[in-house]
Amino acid sequence: MPPADASAEPGAAPDGGSTGVEDTLDLRLTEELLAVIAEDRGTGAAHAPSELLGDPGSWAPARTAAGEFTLLPVRAERDLPLLSRWMNDPAVAAFWELSGPESVTADHLGPQLEGDGRSIPCLGLLDGTPMSYWEIYRADLDPLARHYPARPHDTGVHLLIGGVRNRGRGVGATLIRAVADLVLDHLPRCGRVVAEPDLRNTPSVSAFLSAGFRFSAEVDLPDKRAALMIRDRTHRDQL
Repeated sequence: MPPADASAEPGAAPDGGSTGVEDTLDLRLTEELLAVIAEDRGTGAAHAPSELLGDPGSWAPARTAAGEFTLLPVRAERDLPLLSRWMNDPAVAAFWELSGPESVTADHLGPQLEGDGRSIPCLGLLDGTPMSYWEIYRADLDPLARHYPARPHDTGVHLLIGGVRNRGRGVGATLIRAVADLVLDHLPRCGRVVAEPDLRNTPSVSAFLSAGFRFSAEVDLPDKRAALMIRDRTHRDQL
């Protein structure tokens, strides 16, 4: 589990708005990152598949009402500045608790990037532009499994929406549904996609409900009281 909740639809800045400086910096970071991503693709740079979760970077893009959505496995040397910037956004930091220098975000990414593949951190690209961060993880192999009746191959998702222009207009729910479908399409042994947003984060809980997840239970985790959200493979076409 991350140190705190993954916020799907965080609200606006604490004063009720956003600053032009923040928007400009996000745009500059995105433009720089797009150039590096294009260079990586041109040289054939690839992410090694995980034996537990495969390679989300090879999954075909999802066509959604918000645009074409793609998962791109994180590379720290390429993505750390942007991810650290997002983690220092007050709306994100309130739940992820990873604000501070880049080393804080690097310490969070390290165990996933150097681990056994049970959790894969990814950028979410909407129409080719990085705008969200995702962690696809094996919930049945995660400490979360101690707190709910886990089933083999349960797969979990954490997320944050990084750009303020993509918040508060339903994009989070649209992309949650898209990612859950990608997981179910590419991991045939996974019967359920799960999530555990902070119970206080009502916009995030609402986004999961809108994305076809059901509220299963309240769960006391070491760092929060969470809403256990589940999307069942058997009901994916009805919800």
